[in-house]
Amino acid sequence: MPIPQQPILSPFLDFIKFEKRYSAHTYRAYADDLVSFFSFVQVQFEVSQPAEVTPGMIRSWMASLTLIKVQPRSINRKISSLKSFFRYCLIHGQISANPTKTIQVLKTRKRLPSYVEQDQMETLLNQTTFPDDFGGRGDHLILSLLYHTGIRVSELVGLKSSQIDHARSQLKVLGKGNKERIIPLQTELTEKIREYAQEKAALFPDAIFLNLLLTPKQKPPTARQVYDTVKKYLSLVTTAEKKSPHVLRHSFATHLTGNGAELNAVKELLGHSSLAATQVYTHNNIERLRDIHKKAHPKG
Repeated sequence: MPIPQQPILSPFLDFIKFEKRYSAHTYRAYADDLVSFFSFVQVQFEVSQPAEVTPGMIRSWMASLTLIKVQPRSINRKISSLKSFFRYCLIHGQISANPTKTIQVLKTRKRLPSYVEQDQMETLLNQTTFPDDFGGRGDHLILSLLYHTGIRVSELVGLKSSQIDHARSQLKVLGKGNKERIIPLQTELTEKIREYAQEKAALFPDAIFLNLLLTPKQKPPTARQVYDTVKKYLSLVTTAEKKSPHVLRHSFATHLTGNGAELNAVKELLGHSSLAATQVYTHNNIERLRDIHKKAHPKG
């Protein structure tokens, strides 16, 4: 898709890519949202400069998205992209007033995170038979890391061997916004990582990648490959519609809160910047209690 406004967008996109260190997926989403918006105002209002944009133009764009059945949650994400862009422009003196300041996000129905039951995860990791080769052990390690640490798929595929502290049994993760966090590892998982690393070194002594995880083709796994692996194995233990790496992150957080972990601790482990983002996992547990009460109580 051509980007005629590239000179306008480039500084901001470089900022989120190189300074904020957003993932390639997030970077692409921001770029697409901004190109879509400026293409709209250029056609509808003959406007091409950030300083010319008004709140009314933004609301017209939102209305046009609604007409083509774009969901409120998606529109809100696009508005978030605009808000970030115009905030950047204001800070850097490109505009004198922020046109998104009075723009309100659309109301959306609260959607609870999907997760896998704890006993299903125990069955998958402890009782399921994986191929007895390097690839199979890599698949098992991928699932174990995602579930036992709650890291994002982008953090997993970029994970370096140097981020594992075997002596302290902990993992150092560089997350969104270049924010670093430390995640403790179970002794069993630390040993599994050590064994995997030893096998990798023996099989590929000349491997040029520093990544912890490598495919049998001596390349780091892609996000797509991780997604396919997770979907394949989760299908063995659950009929839930969603079977993605993020579901394992949700499962990690849900099981921690369900077993009494403090919400602030879960927030730090997940790398959330706000406690509000973590509080959704308490709702999952409340809904589960309601379901148990309804099924078990004689007057439920």
